[in-house]
Order: sequence, then C-alpha cells, then structure tokens
Amino acid sequence: MKGSRASVSFILFVVVINMLGVGLAWPILPKLVQAFEGGNISSAAFQYGLLASAYALAQFLFAPLMGNLSDAFGRRPVLLLSQMGLAIDYAILAIAPDYWWLLAARLISGVLGATITTANAYMADISTPQNRARNFGLIGAAFGIGFIAGPALGGLLGEIDIRLPFVAASILSLANTLYGFFLLPESLPPEKRRSVGRLWKSNPVAALGNMGRFPVLMPLFIALLLTAISARGLESIWVLYTDFRFGWSLRDSALSLAFVGVMFILVQGVLVGPAVRLLGERRVVLYGYCVAIFALFLFGIADRGWMLFPLTAVYIIGAALAEPALKAICSKAVPDDHQGLLQGVLASIGSVAIIVGPISASLLLAHVAGPAPLVNLPGIWFLVGALLFAVALLSAARRVVPAPAPD
Repeated sequence: MKGSRASVSFILFVVVINMLGVGLAWPILPKLVQAFEGGNISSAAFQYGLLASAYALAQFLFAPLMGNLSDAFGRRPVLLLSQMGLAIDYAILAIAPDYWWLLAARLISGVLGATITTANAYMADISTPQNRARNFGLIGAAFGIGFIAGPALGGLLGEIDIRLPFVAASILSLANTLYGFFLLPESLPPEKRRSVGRLWKSNPVAALGNMGRFPVLMPLFIALLLTAISARGLESIWVLYTDFRFGWSLRDSALSLAFVGVMFILVQGVLVGPAVRLLGERRVVLYGYCVAIFALFLFGIADRGWMLFPLTAVYIIGAALAEPALKAICSKAVPDDHQGLLQGVLASIGSVAIIVGPISASLLLAHVAGPAPLVNLPGIWFLVGALLFAVALLSAARRVVPAPAPD
C-alpha cells in the first residue's frame, strides 16, 4: 500500500471535505460572536480569542490520546470518530442561542477533532522517505482547496443567513463520515501497531516525554510552536482586524481567505516537491522562515487594504514551504510505530499555539481597537509574529544546519 496513488487520493479527499467545512465556518464564527457582543469589535475580539483558546485546550489534552489510539487500533476509526465530532459541532453552532452554546460546541470539536492529526499519520504510513515532504505538502494543498471554496461560499451563505454556513458544514462533515466508512482503507497494518499502553501515557506531557528519546526533535518542536503561535493569532483576528483597519465586509474577508487557499494550493501542492529536491529540506526551512519574517514585518506597517494580498502571497510562500519540510524532518526521526504519537504531539503543539496565539492576538487587537490604546499600532500582532518567526529560525537552525566536519 505504501506509495499507492489511490491511498494518497483517499486521504486528500477526506482532508479537502473536512477543510471545506472548516472554511465555510471560518469567516462566520467571529461575526457571530460580534453579533452576540452587540457589534463591538474590541469586545468580540476578546470573546473570540477565549473561544479559540478553549477549543485548543481541549485538543491539547486529547490529541495525544487520539494519536496513541490510532497507533494501536488504526487510523480509519479515529478519522471517522473525529468527522462525526465535527458534524455535531457544526450542528450545535447552527442553533446556538448564546455564547455559551458556542463554547460547548467548540469543546466537543476540540476533544474529538483529530482529523488532521490522523491524516498526517496516515500520510506518513503510505509515504516513502523520498516522497514524504511532497506528500505532506499535498495535505497542505488539500487544505488550500477547501479554503478556496469554503470561505467564499461561507461568505455568500452568511449574507443570506449567518447560521447557514454551519448547516452546510455539518452536512459536509456527515457526508465525509459516510465516505470514510464505505471507501477509506486502513493504512496501518496490524503487525505495525503497538500496544495502546496505560491511559496516562496518552496525556500531552507524557507523549512529549516519550518523544524525548529523539533529541533532534526538541528544537524543531520549539520552532513549530513559535511559528504556529504567530499564524494562529493572525488567523484568529483576520476577519475582525480587516473590518477594524480597512472596513472590509464579510464578503471581502471571505474572498481574502479564499485567496489564502489558492496560495496554499500553489505553494504546498506545486512548489514544495521541487523546492525540496532543489534545496533540500533544511534549506527550505531556513529560507522559508526568512521570507515569512520579511512579509510579517511589512504586514505590520501596511496602511492600504490592497497591500494585504501581495503580502499574503509572500508570507505563504515562506511559511507554507517551511512547515511541511520541517514536519518531514521530524517524521524521519521516528520509527513507523511512533508516527501516530508524533503527529499527536505535533497536534498538541499546534493546540498550545491555538491557546496562546488567538488570545494574545485578540487581546492586542481589543486594546488597539479600544477607545484609548496605549500603543496606537493596529498591526502590532504582525510585528510580534515576525519576532516569533525570527526566534523560531534560530531554534530550527540548531538542528537543520549540519555541523561542520571536523578538521
């Protein structure tokens, strides 16, 4: 099964449908929170940051368990469970009468939302060392396909009824569950599975400790954490920031998110493979981080809305090239029967980023959007993001730059 085109197509289709549902909801949820807050952007930014952080905390606590379960029982059942969790989440969001219902829905999704974690482990199962970075890039491209149609369609449906995108996302997630049940093959054969072990070993701290036997990973984990904090913060405030800073409508924000999807397809679906072959995974990481730092700095000082489109393109070229290359380096450092646990740890790192990034970015946006900001710099989070990428560059360089040969 390793290297099978059909297997790659199966998992990419699962990710596309999953991200189409996420893309539908992405531009709508901040606006729904804003509606609950009476239209106040400063208050909505803070409340939405809390919402995103609660989701991430639940995912942080449960993602290693889901990864461990996928190593023990296979990827397929965990994928199906997570898809059903998403369908329930979106159904609750579609009828939520107040903010606390939104919080309950996000917690459910955080507990069961292991789709991408398990999809990455699935892709590692069916990849060879030679095509692993390219295949991880294809998952990024599948993200992009979902984000091209998802946000644009979500913006259009949201202008009809702000709850309608959640109904559509729930139906898509349910359809994805049925698709996986009938058509998705298992990628981890029984002979490569390991004992699930005691339950306490599936907590994120123990899972991270279990990765401690691979010393190359820790500086790379730090780099992934810092860059993810920057990215998750940017994503969480995008809709409210562009409204506050440039007066963008819901449709404007949704179309800009669709543009993000186009860029992800171009970069991770087309450019990752050739870039890695030409430069090697290590140089792709380092050069990509440098490009992202440059773009984020310019984001922070941009004063015209049109500037965000070319800057988004430059940022994604850097960040979206570096991420799959760095994950491929991590994946090559662990054996086959630890791929699920590794992906669970990576998901927990991502969840920490979603805890820290959105609340930090939202607090800064709430401050600068308030009546008397101490620092009148609307793009302050982008400058913070550039600093985080710079520190990540230094951390990653400790491991991805080969040591000089002895004299």
